[in-house]
Amino acid sequence: MSRHPEIIWAQRSENLFLTVELPNAKNPKVKLDPEGKFIFSATAGPDDHLFELELELFDKVDVEASKINVGSRQIICIIQKQEKGWWKRLLKAEGKPPHFVKVDWDKWVDEDEESGTSKFDNYDFGGMDDFSV
Repeated sequence: MSRHPEIIWAQRSENLFLTVELPNAKNPKVKLDPEGKFIFSATAGPDDHLFELELELFDKVDVEASKINVGSRQIICIIQKQEKGWWKRLLKAEGKPPHFVKVDWDKWVDEDEESGTSKFDNYDFGGMDDFSV
């Protein structure tokens, strides 16, 4: 039986910050499709437990413009929205999100405060990989 890793997220009008919190993940596989389906799987822990999830994001995304960085403690995804604008929620389904999906308050900016500067607004994402790799 698989487990779910913790997901933290934040957004701007043009993109999503989606972080999979899973220290020492082995063989992480991440797939993103244009319709907004995010699929993740990896093994972790001393017993190599399987962690996997499938999320239906609120709207369509631009896979080609999205970036990913697989680190030793987390997998960071910068997902470009297909259309600029603020989403009402992360997931397509209404209601309370799953218990493993949480807000990333370190990156969160309210819609009316987006024009202010954030430490992530000028971040160089050049060292991140494309999802298409």
